[in-house]
Amino acid sequence: MQRRDLMIGLIVITVWGLNFIAIKLGLQETPPFLLGALRFLLACIPAIFFLPKPPVSWSWLIALGLSINVGQFAFLFLGMKVGMPAGLASLVLQSQAFFTLFVAVTWIGERWQWNHLVGLILSACGMAVIGLQQGGTMTLAGFGLTLAAAACWGTGNVIMRRATQGVPPFSMLSLVVWAGAVAIIPLALLSWFLEGYDAWLIAFRSPTLTTIGSLVYLAFLATLVGYGFWGKLLSRYPAALVSPLALLVPLVGMSSSALFLGESLSAMQSVGALLVMLGLAVHVLGQRWSGKKPVTEIATEKVSS
Repeated sequence: MQRRDLMIGLIVITVWGLNFIAIKLGLQETPPFLLGALRFLLACIPAIFFLPKPPVSWSWLIALGLSINVGQFAFLFLGMKVGMPAGLASLVLQSQAFFTLFVAVTWIGERWQWNHLVGLILSACGMAVIGLQQGGTMTLAGFGLTLAAAACWGTGNVIMRRATQGVPPFSMLSLVVWAGAVAIIPLALLSWFLEGYDAWLIAFRSPTLTTIGSLVYLAFLATLVGYGFWGKLLSRYPAALVSPLALLVPLVGMSSSALFLGESLSAMQSVGALLVMLGLAVHVLGQRWSGKKPVTEIATEKVSS
């Protein structure tokens, strides 16, 4: 990978790692479902009018939007609202890699490889250590909701792979925007019925700079800029070369949360985090160490800039 493209990749990873701080700050003044609806509203309108619909069916597009956008972010935002620290959220959410594998094995018959099993065992042990270490700022409810968000993301990954089978290359950004638009109404309805009219009134009548800054970051930097540049990297290089960079997201998330939010991990949570990171590394890189290309990355290479 050329140095300039590597720098672009690292900038995207940094943007995505800092994304969890933006979520935490936004949730201080805006309820989770409304924050999600506003994020996708700003990210997708008016961008959707300038990006062609990706060549996937409407049924797949709706399924993708409901799983990877509504499900993932509804659970994630709610989990962070009820006690999941931003740094740990950035780590636990990466368990989507294993949920992706579970769904792929049961739905499309993908086979387990040695690195999948070893990585799963290591990460599961790490998650158990983290989950059992309640107290401080982390709650069991927040932890469980973040795992549910990871499960929705993993399901969405497999839906994306099924949706893109047999279609010509397309822009990742167009898929992100069109699937994101699907999430606006469901999240708005969840907010209206569960969070109430008063939440909307407060959000729109007296928005603060913190709320505005959070939404700008989530909608434009984390979504449009992040996925736009990530798609360009995937169009220039094999997914096997690009995807390992995503392993750095939790490192950025945890270190930046410690720096800007004052979050800290207990000794046991640190051990759990190391086990999870080691498990993810084995899962993603294991077959490369043995000279084989991971099956789970083949479909990703259909996405162009």
